[in-house]
Amino acid sequence: MRSVTRREFIASTSAAGLSLLGAPRWLRAEGAAAPIDMAISRWGGGAQVPADVAAQLTRQAITGLGGMDRFVHRGDTVWVKPNIGWNRTPELAANTHPEVVAEIVRQCFDAGAKKVKIGDYPCNDPRESYENSGIAPAGRDAGAEIVYLDGRRFRKMSVGGNRLKEHPVYPEIVECDLVINVPVCKHHGSTTVSLCMKNYMGVVDDRRVFHQDLPTTISDITQFMKPRLCVLDATRMLTAHGPTGGDVKDVKTMHTVSAGVDIVAMDAFGAELLGHKPDEIGTIAKGVEYGLGRADYRALALKELTLS
Repeated sequence: MRSVTRREFIASTSAAGLSLLGAPRWLRAEGAAAPIDMAISRWGGGAQVPADVAAQLTRQAITGLGGMDRFVHRGDTVWVKPNIGWNRTPELAANTHPEVVAEIVRQCFDAGAKKVKIGDYPCNDPRESYENSGIAPAGRDAGAEIVYLDGRRFRKMSVGGNRLKEHPVYPEIVECDLVINVPVCKHHGSTTVSLCMKNYMGVVDDRRVFHQDLPTTISDITQFMKPRLCVLDATRMLTAHGPTGGDVKDVKTMHTVSAGVDIVAMDAFGAELLGHKPDEIGTIAKGVEYGLGRADYRALALKELTLS
């Protein structure tokens, strides 16, 4: 059987264009400004931090980007792709904050999504990782379908990359109308940082191939996935001993969430939060080389917001 391309998967659900009636509110408004490329939401309300600050920051960042209905259309099936790679509890910051994920699910339904699915391909036991990360319980409460990726269902697809010509990808993910990439901002021993681009390693099997040339293979799968919306969780960051972390001494509280359409810019912002120069990070430099985005996120249409 021949390999299947992502274009073939989404062709049946892709529209040739948006009619005025069907366009989202941010595009329909008369005299609307050019769309925002990236929105950053930071807590600025002092020491008394609300318990739901992660959800509030997520909501403010997506609203600043133009609202979820910029990306989700009525009747869509959406896949929310957090980092759920590790059997670690939320305070250790090895996985995406569960309330960031849950708020994205709620916003998808508010925008008219028919179904929202959450899934990743963990390195640790999937059921333990899903539950102990807090993501599965929070996602269920928000109305999402929790999907455990079946290793037998990965299908070889035509990735068309420089190193990844063909590779097994999980079909149920690419069949969705929209994939929202929701990583945690953290250190990684192999790539220095683990951010939006690297989070796509959770949609593939046979990840040993990636480790032969991580910047190139990660750029290959990012190009294949054609990212449209990324939400970066930096509510708390894992600053050392990534990707799993050691203990809470490795975690820095940031109370920051960013949302954007330029995946390279999002990774550049995350790299700076972790104390690195973006152009010194291999995946970011390779993403720029591939034309996947730009590292100078400040040159984009950027909105910086303070939550108080």
